[in-house]
Amino acid sequence: MKKKFMILLAIVLLVLTACGKDQAQEAITLKDQTSNEVTFPQDKPSVFFFITTYT
Repeated sequence: MKKKFMILLAIVLLVLTACGKDQAQEAITLKDQTSNEVTFPQDKPSVFFFITTYT
């Protein structure tokens, strides 16, 4: 049963990744903690992290 589930999950992930876009059409703009807009470039790969706190 576990083997069948893993195979089905792998097939679903493969189909979902094949349907995705290669690159975003527009620039990604987010707001930081001081409400400044930050734009991420699309011409080269970039990594960004989200840190959230619940108070």
